[in-house]
Amino acid sequence: MGSRSQSETDDAMMAIAIAEAKKSLDDGGVPIGAALALGDRLVGAGHNERVQRGDPIAHGEIACLRNSGRITSYRDMTLYTTLSPCEMCSGAVLLFRIPRVVIGERETYPGDVDFLRSRGVEVVVLDDEVCRSMMARFQRESPGVWSEDIGGR
Repeated sequence: MGSRSQSETDDAMMAIAIAEAKKSLDDGGVPIGAALALGDRLVGAGHNERVQRGDPIAHGEIACLRNSGRITSYRDMTLYTTLSPCEMCSGAVLLFRIPRVVIGERETYPGDVDFLRSRGVEVVVLDDEVCRSMMARFQRESPGVWSEDIGGR
């Protein structure tokens, strides 16, 4: 399963996901953002709201899917996320059969990329320095909140 190269659309949608992550950080939350796109059309976006809502499942990808509303088919869509998805968010990708996920970075949290790939999802990792530095700083400055976000590991 080959991986398409990074495109201008990938850059534009990841910029939206990064802006969402920054919104969360500015609100005192975990800096993870996501965007859902059909081709070059934004369907929805969101950011981690666990701290802000007091909601343990309000991860960035889940907030993005919630904000995207009801969709009858996710075929041909791409989910953009600033950080490699956790098991819960990977499960949502599989449940809705989202065929492609573009990840800003997975150095600060490796997530479940191999599992997604084994289930036929095309995964592109951008190794984006903005995503990496934002999350690394957050992990250093808020280790308790970060541990809570990933299930107390």
